[in-house]
Amino acid sequence: MLLTFFKYQGTGNDFILIDNRMEEFPKNDTNLVSRMCDRRFGIGADGLILLENDSSAAFRMIYFNADGKQGSMCGNGGRCIVSFAGYLGIIESETTFTAVDGLHNATLEGRNVRLQMQPVSGIKEKPNAVFLDTGSPHHVQMVEGLRDYAVAAEGARLRYGIYGERGCNINFVEHLGDNKFYARTYERGVEDETLSCGTGATAVAIAMHYSGRTKEEAVELITPGGELMITFTKNGKGYENIYLTGPAEQVFKGEWEW
Repeated sequence: MLLTFFKYQGTGNDFILIDNRMEEFPKNDTNLVSRMCDRRFGIGADGLILLENDSSAAFRMIYFNADGKQGSMCGNGGRCIVSFAGYLGIIESETTFTAVDGLHNATLEGRNVRLQMQPVSGIKEKPNAVFLDTGSPHHVQMVEGLRDYAVAAEGARLRYGIYGERGCNINFVEHLGDNKFYARTYERGVEDETLSCGTGATAVAIAMHYSGRTKEEAVELITPGGELMITFTKNGKGYENIYLTGPAEQVFKGEWEW
């Protein structure tokens, strides 16, 4: 049996996208998902995303990490599935879809997707970091010389050493001036550095504002995979009206025999 798939990327964060409205994909087959995401023996991706029907929105997003397990919210994946829905003709320029953390509004304009994230509260300041949940848990830590920093090694150490088996995404940040920051992220589930992380970018932007490193409510974030813009509104001790904006593009279409 041949399975049609699409490869998408959002600032270098790459995903396998599958139209599963007929519910034919075996979602419980962890080995299949991890094999498809394998960069040497499969298609290669940071994760796999299913687009399914939903009774309360235009579609539903089901996200799997590269290890084959269903994951928490993925911001860049959310932007990619909106682009995919546009390609399939399910939506036009505006949409609402369901993800693991609830409903998300989004706008599609050419190659750019503006995705509304969930409100953020319960931010915790640590001695040298900030912890917050932007649909996925994130540790945000300032470092110097980030371009040469050992992100994979130090990210793995913190991911397991501090946060245990459940783990946490680890973001390292360098201030480039004003509202502009450079960030690199170690993602749990991928268990390595990725070129970009949408929920991580959102977490970094909010953490930088929360810790007083910028007063702007629009943060430009540079990642190894490209640039993202995060806007938000501070509301008491929390944040709302959070939007993640950046490019999402189809890379290729193929078939997987299974």
